[in-house]
Amino acid sequence: MSEASIGIIGGSGLYELSGIEAGRDVSLDTPFGAPSAAYRVGTLAGRRVAFLPRHGTGHRFGPAQINTRASIHGFKQLGVERILSVSAVGSMQEDVAPLDMVVPDQFIDRTRHRADTFFDKGIVVHVPFADPICSDLQGHLAGAAADGPVRVHRGGTYLCIEGPQFSTRAESHLYRSWGVTVIGMTNLPEARLAREAEICYATLALVTDYDCWREEDTVDVDTILDNLRRNASHAADVLRRCVERLPAERGCGCGQALAGAILTRPDCIPAETRRRLDRLIGHRLRKE
Repeated sequence: MSEASIGIIGGSGLYELSGIEAGRDVSLDTPFGAPSAAYRVGTLAGRRVAFLPRHGTGHRFGPAQINTRASIHGFKQLGVERILSVSAVGSMQEDVAPLDMVVPDQFIDRTRHRADTFFDKGIVVHVPFADPICSDLQGHLAGAAADGPVRVHRGGTYLCIEGPQFSTRAESHLYRSWGVTVIGMTNLPEARLAREAEICYATLALVTDYDCWREEDTVDVDTILDNLRRNASHAADVLRRCVERLPAERGCGCGQALAGAILTRPDCIPAETRRRLDRLIGHRLRKE
């Protein structure tokens, strides 16, 4: 039985989500280790949700230390079919100001040390990833955001860097030349793994600052945290509106991402790998 159909990942500044009724903490073990924290499972706007603070209780894990495979697999174990992810970002465009929100539809990967696939140790899987954000879920999230008091930008490219350091000024100017919209450190590995798990994924990016390309501004943690606190309540309102409006059934193709994507012949997949990945690929292999 599914514990929740909607997952919510909270980022910097959004470590808990008010309004979850009859909530209880669910600690999970996964084939990939422990998620960042216990999932808060309950009812939000009449829907069953599971909330996870990306960086753990007390913000203990930096971007490269987050066990994203465990976190996404944990959502799968809970029965989640859609994930709404909240993230703090810097702006790479003059017209995307601090305290704005962005609902991106593309990513560029500049990470280096992340485990960003479930499929290793004797299995090869190539999922489609040209459009990394679920367009249906993005539309509902952007619509919910547009109904609030904060300016919202629908679409755009999220550049994901390794961190934990911010960019150099030379890097920041380079990234601007690519036409990216915002810069962050966490969401692309989540999106990759959600697609492999056949879970819809969309990002609500909270702009905290202009990246260091804008030389008249200084990027510092105090400014970022102050802007995050100012935006946190708006983000929570957006999530509640989005959850309330989501249709019961998915109308996209995310749930079929693995169809035709497994290249390894089933009888060549090691038994331990099949066991470890059963929740993700078992239904596909049983069709063979």
